[in-house]
Amino acid sequence: MSHSDSAPPSPVRQEATNLLPKDISLSVNYLPSKFSSGLLSPGARRRKPKVDLSVPKRGGGREAFKTSEPRMPEEGDEDYDGVSGDWFGGKEGGRTHPRMRWNKFKWTLFVANVCLSVYALTGLISCLLTWFDVFEHADIVRVGNRTELILSTIAAAAATITSVFGWAGILLNNRSFLAYYTFFLWICFGLLVTPGYLTYKQRTFNLEGKINAQWSRNLAAAGRLRIQNRLHCCGYYSPFVEATVSQTCYARSVLPGCKAAYLHFERRVLEIWYTVVFSLVPLHIFIILAGLLCSNHVTYRFGKGMMPKAYRLSVNSMAIIMDKYASQLAEQYGSDVASDILARSRSNLGLESPPCTPQTASVSSGSGGGTGRAHEGMGM
Repeated sequence: MSHSDSAPPSPVRQEATNLLPKDISLSVNYLPSKFSSGLLSPGARRRKPKVDLSVPKRGGGREAFKTSEPRMPEEGDEDYDGVSGDWFGGKEGGRTHPRMRWNKFKWTLFVANVCLSVYALTGLISCLLTWFDVFEHADIVRVGNRTELILSTIAAAAATITSVFGWAGILLNNRSFLAYYTFFLWICFGLLVTPGYLTYKQRTFNLEGKINAQWSRNLAAAGRLRIQNRLHCCGYYSPFVEATVSQTCYARSVLPGCKAAYLHFERRVLEIWYTVVFSLVPLHIFIILAGLLCSNHVTYRFGKGMMPKAYRLSVNSMAIIMDKYASQLAEQYGSDVASDILARSRSNLGLESPPCTPQTASVSSGSGGGTGRAHEGMGM
């Protein structure tokens, strides 16, 4: 025998033979006790000492993270993650009354979203009232600060829609909604600081020159007339300089020019505008941090409470598990009994013969060896 025949198999070849196809569940490689330790150790510590210890514990909740507490979630759990059935995850055809217990992460999200909803709705209402010309000097803002007003309205509307996503995720314990909520918070942050930056730049750097250029170049006759009517003035410096003729503004009008009143109004409005916007920045950063840190912990359950896809049983996985069971039966009772039980099990489950895989090949060889050993034992 050559040296290559007597050498042990390489680790690479041994690892390749142990690989399973993608449609085979990874749970075939583990002992069942890994997922059912509650059944194997009925004497474990219970949440309620009066509960019968012979009944295995079920359900999720914060107790699932304690030591020696293996728990699998069920539909009637107190923090059931899903939106099926009733509005708040109740069972179909009836109402459930779980215990109202929120964790600290959910309370943090609740407070943060309340703050977002309050300032978003306040800003949106203020912008809409300005567009509808409810305030005394709202028409001046619509003419002279139209760009900033449009951006502020978009920012307030986006923040309001984002708060709706937040309420849906918080009340339904839905992490998908909370993920969109956290992402949209960044977009709202960009939309929030944009009008603040524009108003600050306009007021700080040569506001008088910008007002002069706006009156002479950007404003049409209708825009000048609207400002003249609101500020009760005529022309820019006087009725003879860039004035729009109206019933109160004409050559012999005694009304003053609009520059001083318009410049004072813009300074006051722009200062209030960027002060309000920049004062909301720390609050919005707190809301973003709350969404990033707490959105995935709205309940104490890890993930979605579902078995990972790689560990879910399939037809091929059941066939491999049944072959392992048949090999054990063959070692204990003989090949005839094992074949009969395996045939009846496959007929009840509707399974055909398993595909030829390295796992099934090893099982078949083990089954044959076990059957031979069983016959030798019976012969003895």
